[in-house]
Amino acid sequence: MDGSDHRRRERVHPRTTRPRGSRGDGVIPHARSEVRVGTSGWVYANWRGVFYPKDLRRGHELEYLSRRLNTVEINGSFYSLQRPQRYLRWKAATPDDFRFAVKGSRFITHMKQLHDVDSALANFFASGVLALEEKLGPILWQLPPRLAFDPDRLASFLDRLPRSTGGAAALARHHDDKVTFEPHTDVETDRPLRYALEARHPSFADPRCLALLRTHDIALVVADTAGKWPYLEELTTDFLYVRLHGDTEMYTSGYTPAALTTWAGRIERWRDRGLDVYVYFDNDTHAKAPGDAMALADELGLHHSPPGAESRE
Repeated sequence: MDGSDHRRRERVHPRTTRPRGSRGDGVIPHARSEVRVGTSGWVYANWRGVFYPKDLRRGHELEYLSRRLNTVEINGSFYSLQRPQRYLRWKAATPDDFRFAVKGSRFITHMKQLHDVDSALANFFASGVLALEEKLGPILWQLPPRLAFDPDRLASFLDRLPRSTGGAAALARHHDDKVTFEPHTDVETDRPLRYALEARHPSFADPRCLALLRTHDIALVVADTAGKWPYLEELTTDFLYVRLHGDTEMYTSGYTPAALTTWAGRIERWRDRGLDVYVYFDNDTHAKAPGDAMALADELGLHHSPPGAESRE
């Protein structure tokens, strides 16, 4: 099964705003037409002996993965505020061309449900996200399945998102006392920020939602959930953010070679149109994610170290 029978191709609409960084405002624009493939998280006990060598030193998992894939999605930031030292350590452990996607706080998406989030956003950015500097990729906001589309609520939330790392640093300086550590509120270079919204309620297919996302340059996540949640494939900005949760069973099943070839074809078509694409495998329960990610990277001609390559000490 290639997983394509229930899916439809994305609709392409004219952009309503210019790409960020194109206004001569001092913000460095994004490099164009890059494809990145990785996993959602990297520390899983059952990956040892399957993806990671059994004798790999603890704490070297990210270093090992980053020599084989060119991106990873940070999931710990969803559950709690991390620390600047941790982000700095992750940055130092990875190659220069590596990129991190960062999952936004569930306090914002699931508990506050996008309402009254000024302090929470400041705390999130003060926690060290900006310490990733040039290695910071898109920031993901995953919404709970029960949260339906509310145009006023979504518009208010999107209006509050800083458009660049400099703006995020300014916001971070307004953090509250939930930041109990030394905050990170400075950036070396002002860069545009990218955001992606993963919606799981069918009401987010509303044309008003798509218009809001296009106005704010926010990607609508293309999420393969093995049919559990609606499949939305709409182009709303200059990049796509794809989350592959499982081909036939969410979080559990792997992707067949035929399914990966189908996904590679989609990604190639997006890339040929000048779109950047970020892909993350979240089918980690049976350690399928890293192998599927490497197989897709091979299909796309993305180079990585051979499986036997040693991790740098």
